[in-house]
Amino acid sequence: MNKNFIAGEWLDGARVSRNINPSDTRDLVGEYAQADAAQTRLAISAAEAAFPAWSLSTPQQRFDILDAVGTEILARRAELGDLLAREEGKTLPEAVGEVARAGNIFKFFAGEALRPGGEALPSVRPGVGVEITREALGVVGIITPWNFPIAIPAWKIAPALAYGNCVVFKPADLVPGSAWALAEILSRSGLPQGVFNLVMGRGSEVGAVLLDDPRIAAVTFTGSVATGQKVAAACVARMAKFQLEMGGKNPMIVLDDADLGVAVNCAVQSGFFSTGQRCTASSRLIVTDGIHDRFVAAVIEKMKTLKVDDARKAGTDIGPVVDQSQLGQDQEYLGIAQTEGARLAFGGEAIERNAEGQPGFYLRPALITDTTPEMRINREEVFGPVVSVLRARDYEQALLLANDTPFGLAAGIATTSLKHATHFKRHSQAGMVMVNLPTAGVDYHVPFGGRKGSSYGPREQGRYAAEFYTVVKTVYTQA
Repeated sequence: MNKNFIAGEWLDGARVSRNINPSDTRDLVGEYAQADAAQTRLAISAAEAAFPAWSLSTPQQRFDILDAVGTEILARRAELGDLLAREEGKTLPEAVGEVARAGNIFKFFAGEALRPGGEALPSVRPGVGVEITREALGVVGIITPWNFPIAIPAWKIAPALAYGNCVVFKPADLVPGSAWALAEILSRSGLPQGVFNLVMGRGSEVGAVLLDDPRIAAVTFTGSVATGQKVAAACVARMAKFQLEMGGKNPMIVLDDADLGVAVNCAVQSGFFSTGQRCTASSRLIVTDGIHDRFVAAVIEKMKTLKVDDARKAGTDIGPVVDQSQLGQDQEYLGIAQTEGARLAFGGEAIERNAEGQPGFYLRPALITDTTPEMRINREEVFGPVVSVLRARDYEQALLLANDTPFGLAAGIATTSLKHATHFKRHSQAGMVMVNLPTAGVDYHVPFGGRKGSSYGPREQGRYAAEFYTVVKTVYTQA
């Protein structure tokens, strides 16, 4: 059994969870300890005790540890990628790519530990100097989702440690394997006892303690909108710092002048790869009249070539949905869309077994056409390989439709018009904008985050991560 890591020791939990392979539900990936409230408080105590020394550790010490973690992750990318694909269901190439991203994130923040920055300014008063520096917050609670089980933990844990914070990490209950593997690497990295703690368990127990314990200085959360709102309310009540990354209903505009091949690639990659289980997925395709019919036909032809199969099998394009609950949600939204008058143009059927007879949570990617803006399929996040199409008269209407959403994470446009691309970059109400590129594909060294209901608080990743993981101090000195 894989145990929790608290105060430098591997500890049994109050219960045990079973990690099941969604490509073959007969395959048990492993059994993982489940922490309870008491163990979570123990982890917080360990982090609190470790913070004074770790916050004053040298940049070289933090660099060495984070760089070593990144090096090991990259060296083991094939092994860790196989584990990730097995437990989460994204294809093996995607999983290996995610692991590589996690390794590069640790290496990036190793460098950031050596570049803390700061300012030295003269005061408006003679003989007085002013220094502006950043300091660690304290103990950071980290709560991560199941769809990127190593990359998202990496982009939260690495900056937290780089800037001198201590960590209590709660991964998604559904996919603990990759998180545990990352914790095992961190346990051997040279981190002092208590600086990093892993508490696997239910949100109702572990997560609740992280939100309510006054020793947690900040909480960073990625997950659903409903849970994010609970995180916000709990943190505001005790004036703790919080950072939220939540949902998306991301648009991809396709204009009449678009290169058809580029547009189809952007739509299919964004909407269906990683089984559509990405908050940056383009789940709304907004297509102008002149290209609409040709584009829809071309997307369907491409969808016909996509192989839905075991995530670890060579040649698989689309792996399984993560579990039965998510599969049911995807199918429910397909039914709602058709009830509201939309047309299921392709796909959408559940596949109970693959060619080898493996039982899994397979769903053929679905394209829904003849939709209108008010339909639920265009308002709510499905989080699966389900994409809707909206027809627009022209660019101006397409832009209005793209921004007509309570979310604002990512947005894309396929066009050969510099005029329209330039206008869209400025007027899109999204935190990340892609021109002739899939929306689901971002770099690790630049800011990640959205607007409106998608995000709250400072950006993640890149140098902008310092805004959340540090607090500014201003010092005045008269010689």
